[in-house]
Amino acid sequence: MFQEIISNLPWLQILVASIAYFALGAIWYGPLFSKAWIRGHGININDADAKKGVAQIMITSFFILVVICISLAIIQDVASINDTMQAVKWGAFLGLGFATTSTSMTYVYLKKPVSTHLIDGLYHVVGMIIALIIMANWQ
Repeated sequence: MFQEIISNLPWLQILVASIAYFALGAIWYGPLFSKAWIRGHGININDADAKKGVAQIMITSFFILVVICISLAIIQDVASINDTMQAVKWGAFLGLGFATTSTSMTYVYLKKPVSTHLIDGLYHVVGMIIALIIMANWQ
């Protein structure tokens, strides 16, 4: 069954949704919330070590988003999500129910400020909504 699911995945949709999710991150963690995010995580942007490996981090995060979008494509197929409103509802449900809560559980132990929970968690809510809208409306 798993092999059948994987072989029938809409790979072009997954790629486009992953690129859109990644582009959202450039906006989200750039002009929208970079200052609050840097402050919330206690990052010293003047530290040379903070700048090391950025390309590898970006590549790795893109591949993680591909895995997320593969999972969303499977859910989209199983739940028959095929219009924008369903995509928004499912994206919000999955983003809030899984991504945001998982991130926040970790951040509680790390004693991160609530603003950081919201920035990182809501990024995934919005990203999942966008990815599902793309996949649900693809013809």
